Order: sequence, then C-alpha cells, then structure tokens
Amino acid sequence: MHRFTSRIRRPVKRQGAEQYILLTLLSFAASVILTRLFLELTGYPQLGGGTFHIAHVLWGGLLLFAAALMPLFIANRWVYTLGALLAGAGVGLFIDEVGKFITQNNDYFFPLAAPIIYAFFLLTVLLYLRVRRPPSRSGRAELYRAFDAMEEVLEHDLDPQERQELEERLRYVRDHSDHPDLALLAGHLLDFLTVESLSLAEPRPSFINRLENRWQAFQKRWLTRRRTRVFLASGLLGMSFLAMANMLQALPYGPFAGSLPHLIEELYLQGLVQSTFGLNWFLARIALETSVGLILLAASILLIAGKDRLGCGLSYIGLLLSLTTVNLLVFYFDQFSTILIASVQFVFFLATAYYRQTFLQDSAL
Repeated sequence: MHRFTSRIRRPVKRQGAEQYILLTLLSFAASVILTRLFLELTGYPQLGGGTFHIAHVLWGGLLLFAAALMPLFIANRWVYTLGALLAGAGVGLFIDEVGKFITQNNDYFFPLAAPIIYAFFLLTVLLYLRVRRPPSRSGRAELYRAFDAMEEVLEHDLDPQERQELEERLRYVRDHSDHPDLALLAGHLLDFLTVESLSLAEPRPSFINRLENRWQAFQKRWLTRRRTRVFLASGLLGMSFLAMANMLQALPYGPFAGSLPHLIEELYLQGLVQSTFGLNWFLARIALETSVGLILLAASILLIAGKDRLGCGLSYIGLLLSLTTVNLLVFYFDQFSTILIASVQFVFFLATAYYRQTFLQDSAL
C-alpha cells in the first residue's frame, strides 16, 4: 500500500487550466442548446429504423472517448484545447438524454431532466470559478509550468513575451526552491534561454488576445459609468416585471383573476403537477420569483437614484438567487424554453460584476 501511495504525486494546476474549463463549459452549453433546437425544428427525427435507434447519447460517448484518449498519446499542448471542446460537446450530447435513463419508460421529455442538466452546468461553473483562483506558488509547481511552456522552444514559436514569462518562472525556482537539485536545473534552463543563438518568433496576438483588445477598445469608448448604469437599471427593471408576472396570475382579483386555476390545469395535463407536493413546488416557484422580482425592482430604483453600491449589492443577490435556486424550479415547469431568460440573467449578472469592479472598486463584494 505504501508503495502505491508513494507513486501518487501531489497535483499541480496546469497553466491555462481555467481556459480549458471555460471552453468545456461553452461547448457543453452550445451542445445542449443546439441539440434541443435542432430536434425541435426538425420534429425529433430518429437515425435508424426498425429495431435500431442511434441516439445522440452514443455520439456523446464517442466524443468523450476521443477527448480522453488524445491526451494519452499526443504530447502537444493544442490537444488540451481540442480535448476541452470535444469533452464539452460530448457531455452535452450525453446528459441531454438523461430523462431516458432516470425513467422506466425512457421518457426523453421527463420534466426533471432540464433541472438536472442545469444543475450539472452550475456545478461545472462552480468548478471553473474554483480553478480560476491563483494557484499556489512553489518551486516544484513553477518548474512543472516551465516544462509545459518549453513546448514553444521545441516548436520554434517562443516570442519575447513568452521568454520573459518563462525566465521569471525559472528565476523563482532558482531563488526559492527548497531542493538544490531543482534550483540547479532551473539555473541551467535559464542559462539556455539567455543564449544569443536561441531563435525567437515574432509576437503574434492570439485570437483570444485580439478579442481582449477589441473588448478593451469597446469598453473605453462606449461603456461609461452613466451608460452602464442605465443599461443595468433598465435590464433589472424589465426582469423584475417578468419575474413577478406569475404572481399576477395568482391574484384572486384584478384583470388576471381566475388565471391561476387554468394554469394549474394546463400543468396537470402536461404531467408537471400531479399531486399536492407538485402544486406546492409550483407555488414555491411563484413565491421565489416574486421575491427575486422585488429585489431586482429595488436594485433598479436604487441605481436610478444614484445609490450604486446598495443597488449593485441587491442586484448581485437577486440574480445569484435566481440563477442558482429559482431557475431550477423554472426549468422544471417551463423546460428549455427558459434558456433565453437564464442567459439574459447571466449577462446582467456579469454586467453587475463588471460595474462593481470597474466603478466601485472599493466596495465590498
């Protein structure tokens, strides 16, 4: 047992790990959305006939298998980018059919499937936020990352900026490592990087760098504090009215009186409310949506009144509550028709975080 555990090395966070997780997230979301949209537009066709039915879960498994195999026999770093895209698409195609695997009658449209997919996506977002944290710095970890970056030297694609970053890592290992052998190795690698015969490539901004530069230019020109506040307040106001729409249907009086029984009857026919327990969850959804709507309404009014810190704080709380809790119930009752609303909420959640970080840097998160 000791021999086995001694072979397990302490994990080291890979350089750029957060970018790979983000690609997986985006590929996952796009896979589910595009699959559902394609099936809806084409009338849910089936590949195969008679005895056979080639479900898209099989294609998802194939993509996942390819994503797992490639890093085992390809050493180039580009394999991680391709693997992240394939893994996201594969898990999207796989989990999209979760309804078939949690029901005895293989019900693809089982109402609980959408909340399960959404919850799985949220857990992956939580992993991404965890991976985004700055890694712990040690001589061993920095040397791992330095070896990873040495691929640019092998491919004759090392530019001056990359060499500067690599040299900084190696200097840290040389000056701070507790192991003299690692410090000596870092010193030799540092000497190698400083020789005049080392060929350097011309700096070429990557696609991500170009997007960042365009975003910074757009941000500097258009996203002033006043415009961002107006955009944020208007969006929060609209979402607050939308969130409270179901409450109006539940009122026993007024122009919407009597609409709740018809809505519950429709949900019963769809199989979404079949017992008192299900009805309680529907009423809980209405109560939570109303609460979020009131929070977002207050946040919008505060932003309009110039109370930016308090308004952003309420906006952050309301949108976070909606994204992590309320939407689980909304996805159950409205299924994938609520993807657009959830996407808009996420955009305004990012806009709130941007406003706080850019214009309220001294405010507590």
